[in-house]
Amino acid sequence: MSMVGKKSPGSVLLTIFAIVLAFMYILPLFWSLAVSFKEEASSINSVFDWFSPPYSLTSYVTILFKSDVPIWFTNSVLIAVAATFLTILLSSMAAYPLAKMKFIGKNKFFFYFLLGLMVPTEATIVPLFITVNNLYMIDTYQGMLLPSIAVSMNLIIMVTFFKGIPDDLIEAAEIDGAKHLVIFSRIMIPLSKTVLVTVSIFAFMASWNNYLWPLLCAMGQNMFTLPVGIPTLMGTYVIDYVIPSTANMVASIPAIIVFLIFERQITQGIALSGIKG
Repeated sequence: MSMVGKKSPGSVLLTIFAIVLAFMYILPLFWSLAVSFKEEASSINSVFDWFSPPYSLTSYVTILFKSDVPIWFTNSVLIAVAATFLTILLSSMAAYPLAKMKFIGKNKFFFYFLLGLMVPTEATIVPLFITVNNLYMIDTYQGMLLPSIAVSMNLIIMVTFFKGIPDDLIEAAEIDGAKHLVIFSRIMIPLSKTVLVTVSIFAFMASWNNYLWPLLCAMGQNMFTLPVGIPTLMGTYVIDYVIPSTANMVASIPAIIVFLIFERQITQGIALSGIKG
């Protein structure tokens, strides 16, 4: 009997496990979507009532036109886009000398950035808050933005990619009289579109989902981002899932769009960075 197309028991079990795991991740999204179309104070007697009619768009009208969610959405977009641009600019400029230039202490600098991966974000919150407060940046866009652009992982990804670009190209450019700025802008950057897209996605998603630092830095509701503002929609004494679920669906739209458009780049980026998922 031919073995072509026959799957081993291990492969079948792995496929079943992947399907179950995917279902576990997707189910909360579908539940939140279904709840967002329910009316407030709907009678819920069983799990199936969440998915049964009647449906309504009232909660979306409330979120979009009668709440601060559009302001929080705008803040999140501005901070995420700015953080992504600055991360790409600074990480690529720092990665080039670490990957292609020779200077004393280069390996020590790179090791220093590797150590940054071992420091949890929570351990830096107190000194970061003191520093930003001393610079009078609390409750400002600058204060919420700048700490999010210094990420060791993005730099390491770019250094790793830059090292894979042949040195012959740089040496040929140097023979023709090109300086480092020309080499960086006309050779390294055009050849690094894949890693630039990957780092952009990581930076955007990290900024979009960031909760802890905006929570500490934003003092007024007009400075809240979506992760900080949405929990405030929960009632103090009465639990209402409809409005928060609707806000979550609105907040998820950019992330879903980014994933659908750049799914292949995200997968390549995970493989490039060595992240296990």
